[in-house]
Amino acid sequence: MTVTEDGRIRVAMVHGPGPADRDGVGDYVERLVGALGDAGVEAVRVPVGSPGARSPWHWLPATLDAARRVRRLRPDVVHVQFAPSAYRFSGLPGLLPPLLPPGAPLVTTLHEYGWWAAPGWVPGPVWRPLERARLWDRETGRLVPASALVVVTNASHARQVRRRVGTAAVEVPLAPNVVDYGGGRQARVRVRDRLGMGRDDPLLAFFGFVHPVKGVRQLIEALPTLRAARPRLRLLVVGGFTSQALPEAEARAFRAELEALAARHGVAGAVTFTGHLPAARVSELLHAADAGVLPFTAGVTTKSGALLTMLAHGLPTAVTVPDEPDPTLPLGEAVAVIRARRDAAAIAA
Repeated sequence: MTVTEDGRIRVAMVHGPGPADRDGVGDYVERLVGALGDAGVEAVRVPVGSPGARSPWHWLPATLDAARRVRRLRPDVVHVQFAPSAYRFSGLPGLLPPLLPPGAPLVTTLHEYGWWAAPGWVPGPVWRPLERARLWDRETGRLVPASALVVVTNASHARQVRRRVGTAAVEVPLAPNVVDYGGGRQARVRVRDRLGMGRDDPLLAFFGFVHPVKGVRQLIEALPTLRAARPRLRLLVVGGFTSQALPEAEARAFRAELEALAARHGVAGAVTFTGHLPAARVSELLHAADAGVLPFTAGVTTKSGALLTMLAHGLPTAVTVPDEPDPTLPLGEAVAVIRARRDAAAIAA
């Protein structure tokens, strides 16, 4: 194994172009690179592509360029962070493995897995023999088949990887997106003073990227019913709109849609959209809330960093659940179930 001049192992950290404030994987990479540096490992970031790119043709030259940069680094290990949304659902980064330095082991971390294919029109049975032979994976191309080690965040993804390519993945559980910065009692007072709320006025919080699939529309539609019983109730929507999955123009349009929806339902003054905030500010707001609400349109599992963040702040949280509920959800303890998805009445019940 080669090492740097100062004796450290060098890792080429390959990831999507999204910055930390607009991409969950980007935020993870920023933290991981810092933690590896603290542990004496030189982790060099190699983004694939640029954040503003929109053309699907961008990803082939971007992948080739990333491979060239990795080869120039002469790393001891190549670690690829994979989520389809991080590469705007292009399958081309899956071509990386044969372009990488032949002597460096490849590690792939799967942040999302088990629901996507590139191209999506190819029937499932066509993929299976290729996957069993470890030639190609429908989601990651050559990444998973060529990896010396595959890292997943949950048992469901591990089962999918084993079923498809016969690889035993290493499970590293998700951590909360935002750690608890403490000061809960003081935070409650500060936030409520800023919002003009009484100490005992009810405050609900949504946390995470504000996308159409997060159920915020239905949450706003539920507010008139909730406020009929609790007139002082307010809602904090904590999180940014723009991300790799929702480009800036679409994000602006969606925010305007939600603001218009709140006005139409007569609750505009009871809803606060914070936009993206530093972690300490997020922690402060969550400490001020009485309960969290995550009404995702596909349901919530313990793969949700937003849910883990709320639970880390001691916040009881109401969630929708998927068709196949996650058996590891702590139901009845800190998590309550919203009985239907895409349903404002169910949120208000």
